[in-house]
Amino acid sequence: MRSGIIPVMLMFVFASSLWAQTADTVMTGTLDEVVVSGSYKKMEVLNTVQQVEVVEEPFLREHFTGNLTQTLGHIPGVHSMDIGAGFSKPMIRGMGFNRISVVQNGIKQEGQQWGADHGLEIDAFSVGRVTVRKGPSSLLYGSDAMGGTIEIERLPAPIDDQWLGEVNLLGKSVNNTLGASLMLGLKRKAWFTTLRYSEQHFGDYHIPTDTVVYLTQRLPIEKQSLKNTAGFERDANWDLDYRKGRYYGNLSVSDAYQKVGFFAGAHGIPDAEILHDDGDSRNIDLPYSWVNHLKVTSHHQYGFGRLFGYLDLGFQNNHREEWSYFHTHYGTQIPPEKDPNKELQFSLNTYSASLKVKRFCSNNWEYTVGLDLQYQKNTIDGYSFLLPEYDRFTSGVLWLSKWKASDKLSLSGGLRYDYGHLDISAFKDVYLEQYLTDQHYGADVLEDYEWRSYAVERDFGDVSGSIGCVWNPTKSQLVKVNVGRSFRLPGANELASNGMHHGTFRHEQGDASLSTEKGWQMDLSYTYVHKGICFIFSPFGSWFNNYIYLKPTGEWSILPHTGQIYRYSQAEVTFIGAEAEFSVDFLRYLNYKIAGEYVHSRNREEQLPLPFSPPASMRNTLTWKAKKFKVFAQWQAVMAQDEVSRNEETTPGHNLWNMGASANVPLFKTKVELTLSAQNLLNEKYYNHLSFYRKMEIPEPGRNFQLLIKVPFKSSIK
Repeated sequence: MRSGIIPVMLMFVFASSLWAQTADTVMTGTLDEVVVSGSYKKMEVLNTVQQVEVVEEPFLREHFTGNLTQTLGHIPGVHSMDIGAGFSKPMIRGMGFNRISVVQNGIKQEGQQWGADHGLEIDAFSVGRVTVRKGPSSLLYGSDAMGGTIEIERLPAPIDDQWLGEVNLLGKSVNNTLGASLMLGLKRKAWFTTLRYSEQHFGDYHIPTDTVVYLTQRLPIEKQSLKNTAGFERDANWDLDYRKGRYYGNLSVSDAYQKVGFFAGAHGIPDAEILHDDGDSRNIDLPYSWVNHLKVTSHHQYGFGRLFGYLDLGFQNNHREEWSYFHTHYGTQIPPEKDPNKELQFSLNTYSASLKVKRFCSNNWEYTVGLDLQYQKNTIDGYSFLLPEYDRFTSGVLWLSKWKASDKLSLSGGLRYDYGHLDISAFKDVYLEQYLTDQHYGADVLEDYEWRSYAVERDFGDVSGSIGCVWNPTKSQLVKVNVGRSFRLPGANELASNGMHHGTFRHEQGDASLSTEKGWQMDLSYTYVHKGICFIFSPFGSWFNNYIYLKPTGEWSILPHTGQIYRYSQAEVTFIGAEAEFSVDFLRYLNYKIAGEYVHSRNREEQLPLPFSPPASMRNTLTWKAKKFKVFAQWQAVMAQDEVSRNEETTPGHNLWNMGASANVPLFKTKVELTLSAQNLLNEKYYNHLSFYRKMEIPEPGRNFQLLIKVPFKSSIK
């Protein structure tokens, strides 16, 4: 029954080739070059069978925090997995890590997505528009997009020739953030270029408690300030556009650098002695991490009559290091002579290429064929070990078809085949081998433990596809249905790791026999918009027969400080849930909006929820809006998360009150944009179930006041 959809997809794809019409009509493909920003959101929603959220400058400004992932966490179904107040990674409908793809300038952002303590290296000031695709996106982006995608764009070029720019200033009270961003741009005939530099500095952040309890040990939090959580971020971005006739090209270069301290105990056994206040809330002491992400991308597109070609090329280097005082769990290991406190280093190089050709046969039919290629090489260093060195090559071919049956109904479908090759290097820990030998363990035990990663060389191949429809029964209603099959290739850590993961204090072991993760997903969406009333309801469901997860084996590890062995395994898993929104305009200037979300995950073999399942939540927002001013008050209710995986803490529910105001103030020949907001007004002590620090009973930041100032400027060129 489940496999029956593949023949249906095939029939749709091939039938579309036979039934295509060739009437001479105006092609919708040219809309990419002339569409105005105000209609982009509506066009994107109508052109895809998936449930999508398009957020632009007003939303990004109102919820701006200096951290893009936390900003997107205000979208129903999207969550932020936080690592203190510095790093964050996105989650969509309960899926995160390597199951979510972040796409910028047509290229997938590639870093260390697999780890809970690794964030997203993107300058939040440079983002002009974000499209969130909820649900399976393997058809568009291949592996690592089975849970959804986040597509990031900058604002389009202005129409007139001009100099332009903006200055942004950011301040936050909870960790004494000071941030600034400067953008300069020039639009001259066919050319448009922008240069942006951003910098943020923040200190240790405040939490509404004097103590935290970890493994029954009570740890002091002096001055309610979480020591060694300070950090800074520096970002530089340069973009160059050229548009002539039917050709458009873009070259983009960005470099993001972040350095953030880890609360003592997050990478080791907590010790109250090192938590005493040192009198400096901005210093970054050991342990800490820093990451630099260099990205160069190039986009080209050209129209040949009814045919359009798109080419994307990209190179990325993600370099991450974690530093901590040298420590060993067995006395045979000695400090390295060079950089003795460098615990871990990852350097990931990624080369990407994507070619797509779109054919408009008429106003009713369009087809897209594409080819994606990617090569990755990861190298490691440091006195500890976590992720092996590996080479990874993936390629994919796709076919998409869209048929507009009438002004009210359109059908879409497609198929994609991906091939992947993964070559993982073995790593033998000679210090561990000596330790086990001294403990008089036999050769069989040494064979099981001394190899910190196994040599694995595997080939993978799989098919993804989807079919769906968009139906407008009336002008005020929109219905979407989408059924899809998606997949994900196993990661290097899931196939070959074998040893202690310091971030989780447990022995994690890969399984070289893991197969491609496959799933079937169905999304529904109903939207009603009429005379100031908007209602959206989006239920979804997913089924995986071989979902990859860490399974406690019951086998006790002989490695010190690790407990039992957790092995990457596969099981039948289901996700069900929904998002709902309702908003109404009333009394001319007022708007009330309520938005809620719920996701339920279940490991069918163990009858347990999956770890990191977000709790149900609801936001109530009342907004007063005039021409130049806007004020809002918000009550956010987060339910308790009692549905947890084995050895995962339950998290109590909480209520947060937030407020904000924005204004456009005329100044000389421009309008200064001011945004003042207050989060957690009542300074409530609460926990984020998805936080990296949750296992240490560390609550979320306390009351925070934030001010964002934006000063745009421009001058015409004659």
